[in-house]
Amino acid sequence: MTEKERQSISRHTLMWLLITNIAILTPLYEQVTLWSLAICAICIFWRIGIYLGKVAKPPKWLVTSLAFASATTLAMVASQIGILTAMVNLLILGYALKYIEMRNRRDVRAVVLVGYFLIAFTFIQQQTLFSTLHLLIVTIINTCVLISLYHDDGNFKYAAKLGSKIIIQSLPLAIILFLVLPRLPPLWMVPPQNGAQTGLSDKVSFGDISQLTRSSELAFRATFEGDAPSNDKLYWRAIVLEDYNGKDWTQNSRILTALSQPNASDPLDNDGKLNVSVDYSIIAEPSAQNWLFGLDVATTQDPGINALADHTLYANRPIDQRRLYQVTSFDNRIMDPQLSAIDKAINLSLPKNSNPKTQALAQQFFANYPSTVARLDAMMRYFTQQPYFYTLRPPRVGEQQIDDFLIDNKAGFCVHYASAFAFMARVMGIPARLVTGYQGAEFNPAAGYYSIYQYMAHAWVEVWLPSEGWVRFDPTAMIAPERIEQGFDAFFDPQSTYLLDNPFNALGYRDNAILNQLRMQFASVDYFWSVWVLGFNSQKQQRVLEEILGEVTQTKLAIFILISLCVIGLAIAYSAGLIQFHRSSDKHLNAYYSVCKMLRQRGLPREHHEGPQDYNLRVAAAFPAIAKDFDKLTQNFVTIKYQKVSKSALKRFSRLLIKQSRWLKINIIKQRLALNKTNT
Repeated sequence: MTEKERQSISRHTLMWLLITNIAILTPLYEQVTLWSLAICAICIFWRIGIYLGKVAKPPKWLVTSLAFASATTLAMVASQIGILTAMVNLLILGYALKYIEMRNRRDVRAVVLVGYFLIAFTFIQQQTLFSTLHLLIVTIINTCVLISLYHDDGNFKYAAKLGSKIIIQSLPLAIILFLVLPRLPPLWMVPPQNGAQTGLSDKVSFGDISQLTRSSELAFRATFEGDAPSNDKLYWRAIVLEDYNGKDWTQNSRILTALSQPNASDPLDNDGKLNVSVDYSIIAEPSAQNWLFGLDVATTQDPGINALADHTLYANRPIDQRRLYQVTSFDNRIMDPQLSAIDKAINLSLPKNSNPKTQALAQQFFANYPSTVARLDAMMRYFTQQPYFYTLRPPRVGEQQIDDFLIDNKAGFCVHYASAFAFMARVMGIPARLVTGYQGAEFNPAAGYYSIYQYMAHAWVEVWLPSEGWVRFDPTAMIAPERIEQGFDAFFDPQSTYLLDNPFNALGYRDNAILNQLRMQFASVDYFWSVWVLGFNSQKQQRVLEEILGEVTQTKLAIFILISLCVIGLAIAYSAGLIQFHRSSDKHLNAYYSVCKMLRQRGLPREHHEGPQDYNLRVAAAFPAIAKDFDKLTQNFVTIKYQKVSKSALKRFSRLLIKQSRWLKINIIKQRLALNKTNT
């Protein structure tokens, strides 16, 4: 075989590589620019054409020109799409372009190596259970490409079996390292993607939250240590909006620099009453934002999360992957019993010449009712006394948004009612603000946790009352009480079309008991993956090691690692055939080894690296008298040991092998006696 033939790429290797290329690039489509995606698609189709013999390989100058143009373009747009995204696009383009210009096995090895890097990057971005299983399969396929380079028989089954075996053999080592390696904070962080994110925003206008009802994406999950509050108490606080310009409600800039002053973990409330606490854990989904979720009033001991002065939770860095944190909430705690002059001014400010009809209505409430509480209660009743109704598709509004909704249309979503209520409260001199978050939850009985989806997004109002602090008012509860008491899905038909972004939404399966049960079970598996793998922090690591080792010391840990590595190494060596344990039940194999032992005693040992056939040749040269019999013994041994034979044939060869070994032993003994007699 010439060097050129030896370095050629077989067709089944190209087929494995085509599958790998598609499987690796598919989950990275969100990271790739449109023009990069187009180049990758062209490369894949071009390679298919080469495989089918329809087109020739591209000239080297064309590939080089494309690579240079791509690198130059990415350098020019790096500041717009982000350095990390630009580098990933560069790696993906190099992977795709190298794929179509492959000419020898060295090129294939380079493509496979880049493929492993892309798999690792994908795992950094996507760490759900199903993404992990997908990447595990892709890793096996990528390994099969390497195997096929050195097995030109085109046996896909053999390559898949060996590739799976190699990856599975590495899993015990990965598990041990996962258990014992220190849980260090990351040396860098992945910057948030520039793509659109589904979720809440720090700016809200009419219709914004209603868009979230089109999404069935998971926002976060919560697990309570004791009894969970009822659904009408599940107001998941996220963002407080205090600035209003006549169109949008936005977060005041001072909030991000002001931490919560009271020690909310104090068991006594501000008036000396005992706080009632609720403990729970939350797994937040990636949002590329910093705000997190909690019930009023939420506190956490997580060092990477701050409790802001508006009683919201704010992470030190954007949530770019699933985040597990513990929360304690105090339901009866007074929020801000004293309000500073600055806070009061902010929460009373109104734009000039804004919504005159609504201002006139608020002034009527102010004149007709003597106290602040009475005025607020009257406003809440007003929504039930007038023909208001709750809709996800409210009519369009003009410049005077609240006037158009409150006086004319009388149809809206939670933001409409909350905005109108807060606006009227400010007109009457009552500090008021909007709070956005989520309301309600879906309970999963299979695992005992609650799921909160994007369609559960909600907005409500907080007004400040002397001695009571910030008090929640939710006018939506007056218009659609079942929305608050039973949840969003109870108010709308699960088969309706309000979840348009995903026809296979979380609510669509509830009428089918079997499908709904399967959905719950799959969600439970993903939940436990998040808790025990993605949420495996230093505290959990310490608890697991204590269960295994008792008191964790450096000596015990070193011994545990050493023993684990030895056991894994022996298992891999045995699986690879480097170590063989001959069982007494393998009589046919022991028969051959016993003859080899006798020959060793005669001065002709079988070397460890020596195969049966090579040893057979040496025996024939050293002992011509038994050469023919030992050759028959060797051939039967090779047939039984290395070839696939039927059970009946195996029994026949085994009996023959044992019989031949006995005859050989007798001949060897006879030769030894004859030699001893001659020497005597």
